[in-house]
Amino acid sequence: MKKKKVFVSGCFDLLHSGHIAFFEEASHQGDLFVGIGSDKTIQALKNRTTVYTEMERLYLIKSIRFVHDAWINSGSGNLDFIEEIKSLKPDILFVNEDGDHEAKKTLCDQLGIQYRISKRLPKDDLPERSTTGIRSKSTIPYRLDLAGGWLDQPFVSKHHPGPVITISIEPTVDFNDRSGMSSSTRNKAIEIWGYRLPDDNPEKLAKILFSFENPPGKEEISGSQDSIGIVYPALNYLYYSGNYWPDRISTCRDNNVLDWLEKRLHFLPLSPRKYGFNVLGNTIINQDNTRRLAVSSDKVWNAILRKDQISFGKFFRESFEAQVAMFPNMVNHQVLETIEKYRQQAFGWKLSGAGGGGYLILISDKMIEGTFGIKIRKVNSEYSD
Repeated sequence: MKKKKVFVSGCFDLLHSGHIAFFEEASHQGDLFVGIGSDKTIQALKNRTTVYTEMERLYLIKSIRFVHDAWINSGSGNLDFIEEIKSLKPDILFVNEDGDHEAKKTLCDQLGIQYRISKRLPKDDLPERSTTGIRSKSTIPYRLDLAGGWLDQPFVSKHHPGPVITISIEPTVDFNDRSGMSSSTRNKAIEIWGYRLPDDNPEKLAKILFSFENPPGKEEISGSQDSIGIVYPALNYLYYSGNYWPDRISTCRDNNVLDWLEKRLHFLPLSPRKYGFNVLGNTIINQDNTRRLAVSSDKVWNAILRKDQISFGKFFRESFEAQVAMFPNMVNHQVLETIEKYRQQAFGWKLSGAGGGGYLILISDKMIEGTFGIKIRKVNSEYSD
């Protein structure tokens, strides 16, 4: 008896056990043929580049034992397989729940093809997997500015040049949105690259991310320290002098320094910001206040490189106080009360987010109750230089 022909189509970019189980389920109904969305189609549909190229994805899927044959679909859009399905003349179009669309049902009715939907059952004791779920667990890092934040804005650094000190943080913690951890920029990175950063030149990637977050016509430009702090690994010194992009970027990749720093950063969650909060109200941005911020930020960098925790704490606190002098709305009564509560337990402190909603970062060589630690992203790329 001649076996039926079963057709499935999809992107299959982040190939996982859920895909394999889907192919296995489809193959029980006949010989399985797979149409793969092209790189161009995925870019148009999802507004992001693929993690794996179309030829890599084709190679992977052709290697799966449940697949009889596979190809790159020639069309575009959600029905990019129309020419292929007409040529193949399958008995069954097999889809999962995410791929169930009325247009596919209509096409099958027109061509006399059975339309079946997968039960989406994980194989044996394996966990249930989906591409959406994997993307939500993206390995793209967060960013914390240790000192000098706001100097990446020209309306600040035009008064006095200086550095912003950032670290790239592994996503071992799901940081709150609008918490000063650059979650909005990170979400843009996920839109572009999916679950991981490409292994490419950091400055090139940071400029791509900065441009994507700040398209032409955007009124409030997000600072470049966000994109740089996410893309560049380890500890970074970004020097600004009145421009959106820094004049120079220096990176400390010494694991001894990074391990020392990790052990001294303690995050205390704060209450959410109040509705209608405006950090840009009542600002006092002038040369003296900007100089204070620049000088203290430089001192933070040098104290970290020396692994001098007393000086680090002192200048970390001074950098924060310089920020508050320019942007008084960064703190409120509740934040000040919290700082006072922990004053005797820490060498220094600052907010990750303005006006609450983020974390109070405390510097100490001892554990502090109610806080959690982070993991700095180390260098692990050929572009480490």
